[in-house]
Amino acid sequence: MKAKSLKDLQHIQQKLAEQQKLAAAQEAARLEAERRAHAEKDLFVRAAGAVKPVRDHRRVHLAPDQPPPIAVQQQLDEQRVLREAISDEFDAATLLDIDDALSFRRPGIGTDVTRKLRKGGWSIQGEIDLHGLRREEAREALAGFMRDAHRRGLRCVRVVHGKGLGSPGKMPVLKGKVQSWLIQKDEVLAFVQARGDEGGAGAVVVLLKPSAG
Repeated sequence: MKAKSLKDLQHIQQKLAEQQKLAAAQEAARLEAERRAHAEKDLFVRAAGAVKPVRDHRRVHLAPDQPPPIAVQQQLDEQRVLREAISDEFDAATLLDIDDALSFRRPGIGTDVTRKLRKGGWSIQGEIDLHGLRREEAREALAGFMRDAHRRGLRCVRVVHGKGLGSPGKMPVLKGKVQSWLIQKDEVLAFVQARGDEGGAGAVVVLLKPSAG
């Protein structure tokens, strides 16, 4: 802008001064606004303390599916039951050697063992009486007794099954079943018919394997 006269120069200077004053006022207003904003923010922080973002509870974080636990103990129990199961359908005569004196010895066991059993060479350490039990009850009772006896380290036990005089036709049904069940038990090494003073034809004396424990 070119001044044509002193008056014009003064007018220009006045305009410039007004513009500078206006700019200074605007800058002061901006700075004051920033100062107030900072002051309000500091006041909120001092009043509210440290804050954290609020979690969005509408979101559900699902954990990945875990594989089902392996029931190890259940498997062991089932395997033990299968090992200890004794069948009514087992025919001892077709598999193992039972002599005329109603004695049994596991293959590899000498005749001296059954001879010693007959003579009472081992002290009887335990006994179970199956008199009056139904077949299923007798089978379960015998299995439990033999398992417990072997676990306790007993070597010689007596099983009383009766002579069958009260059975229909006076046939010793339980006697034959007991012999068959005993043969199926791995812990049984041998058995013989009891001596007369030990129950005679109504009982057997059983020799068990030594306990691993």
